[in-house]
Amino acid sequence: MPRLVVIGAGGHAKVVVELARSCGFEVVGCLDADDTPRLVVGAPVIGKDDMAASLLSDGVRFAALGIGRNRVRERISVELEALGFTLPALISPKAVVSPSAEVERGAIVMPCAVLNAECRIGPFGIVNTSASVDHDCRLGIAVHVAPGSRIAGSVFIGDRAMIGVGSAVAPGVTIGADATLGAGATAIHDIPSNTIAVGTPARARATR
Repeated sequence: MPRLVVIGAGGHAKVVVELARSCGFEVVGCLDADDTPRLVVGAPVIGKDDMAASLLSDGVRFAALGIGRNRVRERISVELEALGFTLPALISPKAVVSPSAEVERGAIVMPCAVLNAECRIGPFGIVNTSASVDHDCRLGIAVHVAPGSRIAGSVFIGDRAMIGVGSAVAPGVTIGADATLGAGATAIHDIPSNTIAVGTPARARATR
């Protein structure tokens, strides 16, 4: 059984630990900035993030990110790959994934998520529990589609964008890089990069 380390030890890491196990990995433990000894759904916290290189030397070749913050997840993923880790795509056996969908390295697809025909999930992305991404969508690097979100067909979502819990994106809409669509919002028009948009229909309320 291939061995894998999870980076992070919070709530999202709990889900990633269980997902990795369901995908056939042995989770050797979690690395976290707070290395207080504890268990994360049975996986021990074994050190801080800077211990990754020593694990690689010990033959642990795989890593997964249990960090929800998009920019941080992207940065650490790139650093781990530079060290020599492989970041596998983790797809729950309980997800529904079209044979023509593409899930790139380091991306995570949670239980009950749906990926439809010829959609593409970029590196280090998250399609969370019961979220759906429809046909021909393109999600950039480290995008997070939160639980219960609905992405209609031919949507483009830029790098590190956050699609909030229970939100919806209409067909053909573009969500810019580093944008946030708030929980429960409905995007029927494009959302510019670096914008926080809320409501139905979603309107910009702030810029980053």
